Amino acid sequence: MLSQLCLLAVLAAVHCDVSHLPSHQLEASHQLEASHQLESHESTPPPPPRPYAFSYTVGRFPGHSDRHHAEVSDGSGVVRGTYSYVDPGHKVRRVDYVADREGFHPVLSHAPPEHPVDSDAVAQAKIRHHELYEKIAAEHASNPHPQVPLRQSAAVLAATQQHASLFRVIAEQHARIAAERELLQAEQQLQELGEEH
Repeated sequence: MLSQLCLLAVLAAVHCDVSHLPSHQLEASHQLEASHQLESHESTPPPPPRPYAFSYTVGRFPGHSDRHHAEVSDGSGVVRGTYSYVDPGHKVRRVDYVADREGFHPVLSHAPPEHPVDSDAVAQAKIRHHELYEKIAAEHASNPHPQVPLRQSAAVLAATQQHASLFRVIAEQHARIAAERELLQAEQQLQELGEEH
């Protein structure tokens, strides 16, 4: 108990505010603190490594396994593992890996599938597409708002013609009505003048 009390007193003295002490006492205090730190670093061993290992296997339905993962760490920061999965082509792919201070280093068990080669028709279509794209891009660069002629379908043309025909008939009717109104107004004015005299 007394030794624990003395240790607490030393720790309190090491970590207390000593700015008010004369300089020779400050030097002694710093030497005591430095020796305490040296002792504490030597007396506290580094924590032991914490190795681990795990693995699991799963599947999409009971009795079927299509994914697997296993990993082992020695506790020093190096992790080794492997996992597998079923790719879209229904092939099992496996990846072995090592993760360390330098990064994650995967190694594929199978090379990834090559991309399919274009047929002649697809290659020609791609070339034509790129040519048209470049042509349109050049046109838009020189004239960003082109005036495109209006193209109308047969149905729209027929409806436009019918509308124009109806518009002409209505315009003629309005002109006739306007002429009749003017004639009536002229007759009324003449009657009003005749009655006044």
